Amino acid sequence: MLYLAEVQKQRSGFGLGGGKAELKLLACQRGEHNWSAVPGDDAIPVEEANKFNDGTLVLVELSASKQVQRIQEAARQLVSILQNFSRLQDKFKDKEEEIEQWKASLTFSSQELNRREMEMQAREEQLAQMEDELERLEAQRSEIENTRDEANRLREEVDRSRVEIETAWEQLRGEQQRVAEQESQVPQGAVVDQQQTQRIQELMKKLGGAIASAQGVREQLNQSFGAVGAQQTILDQHWQQLEQKHSIAQQQQEEVDRQNQSLQNRWQEWYQSQDALAQARADLKGQQSTLSAKQDQAQSVSLQVQAVEDLYQQLSRLASASSPAGTQQKVDVSSLEKMPVEELQGLVQHLQHDLEKVFRFVNDQEEELTLQQETIEELQGKIQAASEYDRMALENEMADELESYQMLNETLVGQRLRLQEREDVLKQHQAVLWRRLGTANAPKQDRGDMELAPLVAQLNTQRQHQSQELQRLENEIQQVREAISQMEANVNRQNGEGEAKRYELKQFEQNLFNQKGVVAELWGRVKVYQEMLQPVQDNLNALRQKLEAVAGELDRVQETGDEQDRVVSDLQQVLSGLITA
Repeated sequence: MLYLAEVQKQRSGFGLGGGKAELKLLACQRGEHNWSAVPGDDAIPVEEANKFNDGTLVLVELSASKQVQRIQEAARQLVSILQNFSRLQDKFKDKEEEIEQWKASLTFSSQELNRREMEMQAREEQLAQMEDELERLEAQRSEIENTRDEANRLREEVDRSRVEIETAWEQLRGEQQRVAEQESQVPQGAVVDQQQTQRIQELMKKLGGAIASAQGVREQLNQSFGAVGAQQTILDQHWQQLEQKHSIAQQQQEEVDRQNQSLQNRWQEWYQSQDALAQARADLKGQQSTLSAKQDQAQSVSLQVQAVEDLYQQLSRLASASSPAGTQQKVDVSSLEKMPVEELQGLVQHLQHDLEKVFRFVNDQEEELTLQQETIEELQGKIQAASEYDRMALENEMADELESYQMLNETLVGQRLRLQEREDVLKQHQAVLWRRLGTANAPKQDRGDMELAPLVAQLNTQRQHQSQELQRLENEIQQVREAISQMEANVNRQNGEGEAKRYELKQFEQNLFNQKGVVAELWGRVKVYQEMLQPVQDNLNALRQKLEAVAGELDRVQETGDEQDRVVSDLQQVLSGLITA
């Protein structure tokens, strides 16, 4: 199982070689991205931890019996874990924003669904009202049909009455002519017999009955005119409602036309904002290209600075390696002089063994640093040949590698110094040991390091100059990054506003489409209503014309009846005179 641990050392009297190293377990890995704290302050003695400094964080893999299977410094892995954690946080933040957008979208969809459900209920109510109106109109049309049938029946009765009157009138005239002929043939003083009198009275009675039936037809005709007038009153109300619906449809149509024009204007403004957004993105891309170029230049200068720094450190160590002043204070020579020779020899051997382990560890770190530098150079080549789409991912990977390279290099600087210190301490111990043994194998001091001082100073000047140049580039990169950050914020803001505006316009367009449907439906109802009312009105007009024609015929019959009434009255007087005589 993998643990995160801290190296803890207990120093011996001589400070360097006799310390006992332990590992304090801090956290345990439970999953790929899951770590849990280890309770307690228990420490595990581990021999392999001697090559690490006190307080160093390491990753150690332990077996079930707490045996070390693998151990390595945790700096690079911790950086990778923190970077992955940062990326996961960004992803979680994006997911949270996406979830909030989905929530808002679902809320709007629910509101839109409720609104459409209410519209459907309103339309169902309108449809029910139209069905009721249709039923009323059907009932009115049935009444008009019945009235028209009654008018036709009245006309038939009028025609039949007229025929009866004309027939009676013809018969009466015939009787009148026969009476006149008889009067001319009968001697003066003769009278009408009983049979002739009864016949003439029957004809006059029949003629009076025909005139009376014509009066009954007049009453029924007046009732029909009243029914037609009532139907026309109801139709006028429907025509008034139709006019109101037509006016409402016209107003809504004007409102829809106005909103449609407003929608076109707002779409035009949105397209203009998209052009501005495209220009801002182009400017951002230009700044990103500038940043990439400056980063490449800064990486090149950084590598140069690092190379000069390494060379400077190496020359500085060479220059100070032969100077005893730097290490004399680190070794208590008087104690070494008093120490038994056998114990001194054992201490020297222990220091040699410890130095070899540290040397191997530093050498491994140097090789890893070299591999990282090769990886950075390879990424630089890929970035120069990459497309715009792949450049950002490669640049992020390059930034991670550079960060790891710098951390490892900073760690190696201290490790190199500690290696040099241990080497100097070992030389001091060896010098005392060889002097006490009286051997002639003591290392000779090479004074050629005095000639390295001008070179070290020159490298120091070059290092400072390159550091200043790197600092200048980093300041420029920081300025460009800040400008890019502002431009990205502006682009994101414009993009967010554009998306929100587009979503709003889409919703407005959908609402306008629904309103157009409502207006079209209203115009359809107006047209259907008009198509329903017009035939009823035409039938009612035709019926009125027929009734007016019947009334005209009835007036003519009435005039004939009045004339006949006068003739009947005259005949009664004549007949009375004849009967009296």
